Amino acid sequence: MKLSRLIAMAFASAALTVGAATQPVAAADNPYERGPNPTNSSIEASRGPFAVSTKTISSLSARGFGGGTIYYPTSTSEGTFGVVAVSPGYTAGQSTISWLGPRIASQGFVVITIDTNSRFDQPGSRGNQLLAALDQTIADTTVRGRIDASRQAVMGHSMGGGGTLEAAKSRRSLEATIGMTPWNLDKSWPEVEAASLEIGAQNDSVAPPRSHAIPFYESLTNAERRAYLELRGASHFAPNTSNTTIAKYSIAWLKRYVDDDTRYEQFITPGPTPSISSGVSAYRID
Repeated sequence: MKLSRLIAMAFASAALTVGAATQPVAAADNPYERGPNPTNSSIEASRGPFAVSTKTISSLSARGFGGGTIYYPTSTSEGTFGVVAVSPGYTAGQSTISWLGPRIASQGFVVITIDTNSRFDQPGSRGNQLLAALDQTIADTTVRGRIDASRQAVMGHSMGGGGTLEAAKSRRSLEATIGMTPWNLDKSWPEVEAASLEIGAQNDSVAPPRSHAIPFYESLTNAERRAYLELRGASHFAPNTSNTTIAKYSIAWLKRYVDDDTRYEQFITPGPTPSISSGVSAYRID
């Protein structure tokens, strides 16, 4: 059971106790909390508080996916970290989403960005490859001592974004998914239990939000939590270059649901106000 649920149960139990002390009940320290107290500046920065090292997984040594790069915090002084796998989109290679590797890892995660077996792989295959990449990263001799295997998440662009939902449907233990301008022929995802953030782009002509990201969000009725964020004026390919809005809310989502770190709740609830200055054209969460 997730720590956040245990904490909620503890609060409820304390509130019902007859003759309980009038002092507020303090939540147990979160064993997954990593890094200093966050600010807008800290999660918008191109690098977070953790120095990052890398390891290449060649296509020959990869098992079930096309190879990749592992980014991981160099220091283990704060303990182990959650693990995140990231897939590119249709016809694209790892280079199109590689900027996310060091940016997210520097906030306190082990991240693997992957190449797929074929650039034409469909979302179902990409979902399987995301899970294979998680499993190989968890077992990797260089980083396995840094990983808490119970805290896993997936991210992806386009068909890779559709693949995140496929992965979560298959592996119900995933803590979080993030689909970036996601694409999938399947529009209904009630099987997904992971906290899921769908990021659409206002001017996306490849995976228009009303045909993809929004129906995905609306169908996630059994997810621990669901949110839809729309990038103002952006195209389908917004995730292919460094994007502060994508990074900020992805980091906040992963921290909140992979690390159970309630310090990041401030960034997702109520969340960004749609405006030109925020770079967001729509935001919904429930």
